[in-house]
Amino acid sequence: MLFDYVRIRFPTTDVKHIVEDVLRLKLSYFIHEDYGFYSYTEHYYLGDIFVLVSPELEKGVLLELKGRGCRQFESYLLAQERSWYEFFMDVLMEDGVMKRLDLAINDKTGILNIPHLTEKCRNEECISVFRSFKSYRSGELVRREEKECMGNTLYIGSLQSEVYFCIYEKDYEQYKKHDIPIADAEVKNRFEIRLKNERAFYAIRDLLEHDNPERTAFQIINRYVRFVDRDDTKPRSDWRISEEWEWFIGEHRGSLKLTTKPEPYSFERTLHWLSHQVAPTLKLALRLDKMNHTQIVHDIITHARLTEKHEKILKQQAAAAKEVVL
Repeated sequence: MLFDYVRIRFPTTDVKHIVEDVLRLKLSYFIHEDYGFYSYTEHYYLGDIFVLVSPELEKGVLLELKGRGCRQFESYLLAQERSWYEFFMDVLMEDGVMKRLDLAINDKTGILNIPHLTEKCRNEECISVFRSFKSYRSGELVRREEKECMGNTLYIGSLQSEVYFCIYEKDYEQYKKHDIPIADAEVKNRFEIRLKNERAFYAIRDLLEHDNPERTAFQIINRYVRFVDRDDTKPRSDWRISEEWEWFIGEHRGSLKLTTKPEPYSFERTLHWLSHQVAPTLKLALRLDKMNHTQIVHDIITHARLTEKHEKILKQQAAAAKEVVL
């Protein structure tokens, strides 16, 4: 299990205090922008770690870590010799308010068959507190040799509620995003528990109290959903749990552990944009230079001026994690 999304609001307008005393990172490494999101007026960011600021105390300071942000923050936690548990304890000591928490369970062996679970939802073989489910199938118009190139996603519960589940084919997502062959994907499927507000707070409290990710995650899952096999000779409430689901919730498998996957901040997204959007035009311009015996591209790059923001990015990229943490 991994933390895959963390959003926390702090009842203060002192961004330096939150960054340096709670995140324990040096604010001088963050880039400042005078605009924000979610009605915040400005924000600071270090790679994929975002800190939003408002002069209004009721909004306070908002920390947002999406998937990449969580992985990046884990590299700083490692440098600080600090765990997620210790970080969340510091958050609660600062009266931080949990706004959202996603717990991602990685299925590396393909225990979950998402099309089969979707079919069970349609056949009323999903017994749940939730009243709704949605399924999506995305793919490509041109098939490739290795697979039909379709990805399945199943949402259980309303996306507007404080708790819902998202089950999707992680191998297909990695194929689409990074062109990683499906057969080579480390994770086959992912089961995400998405929690908001009070539900997120109670999950963190349970993790801190018991230090048992297995208990926390599957208490939530078992509270809201179970998949069964239809047996028309019995009442629906007595239908037996399906064997596939039993494997997932713990029968015959090893215990679930909270793990980390620290990844340092990289320039990857910018380089990806450069290679796909800029490189073809640049190559064309270089060829024209060669044909015309000019050096226009060289002159453009030579006279380009780096802004303060670019200099800060250079500083971020050059710094080791130990230099950024406090």
